[in-house]
Amino acid sequence: MLRTIFNPATLAVPAVALALLAGCAEPEKYVERPVDELYNTAMTLMEKEDYRDAAKYFDEVERQHPYSIWATKAQLMAAYAQYQRNQYDEAIIALDRFIQLHPGSPDIAYAYYLKALSHYEQISDVERDQQMTEQALETLKEIINRFPNSRYARDAKVKMDLAVDHLAGKEMEIGRYYMKRSNWLAAVNRFKVVAEKYQTTSHVPEALHRMAEAYTALGLTDEARRIGSVLGYNYPGNEWYMDSYEMIEEKQVRPKKAEKPWYKVW
Repeated sequence: MLRTIFNPATLAVPAVALALLAGCAEPEKYVERPVDELYNTAMTLMEKEDYRDAAKYFDEVERQHPYSIWATKAQLMAAYAQYQRNQYDEAIIALDRFIQLHPGSPDIAYAYYLKALSHYEQISDVERDQQMTEQALETLKEIINRFPNSRYARDAKVKMDLAVDHLAGKEMEIGRYYMKRSNWLAAVNRFKVVAEKYQTTSHVPEALHRMAEAYTALGLTDEARRIGSVLGYNYPGNEWYMDSYEMIEEKQVRPKKAEKPWYKVW
């Protein structure tokens, strides 16, 4: 998780009299303040999980001291504060700006990683539009390609696999929808996408079975057998293969499951 990989405290300036900063209100407009006071006030607010006001103080650091070394760090920390308060769009905007202005920053890999997380944590269930999943996948790939040896690359690979599996799940959901409406060809096309484009996901065995099921419904027995053979070759013993075999050959090779008495069903 983010908090184990990145410690915002590493960006803190040498401590000032933090006791004087307790209970600070929002920064007053156009009141010049020392950079260390602004920055450490923001860090204190972060520790208190007051991310909204922390972001404002970090923004104030850049506004009042744009040429200080802390202005660059404040940009990234402001994005981090927005991410912590689940304001992902604001975080992404801030991170895109940081990436554009500071491509050579030692924190650039983290900026890409935080941007990827901001997309990734907005991934919705498979019944909804998957544009955010696509964006998360694109940014995760960018981390792996740009920073293959960074500490963020390994986590990016894990999340990328999950995002790909999610996209495959969306195709399966649409395919099942078409099957329920006996739109067999449209269903086959969706399941083909899963079998061909998302070969490493957990959805492939079911996708192949559903293709065989759709071909059987269309009366294309030879095509159903071909798909069943592919399923059996790649996933021998898999329950989806057994379902396909019994359906195509019209044979019961597994013991039937005992049906529960009606009074135990509910």
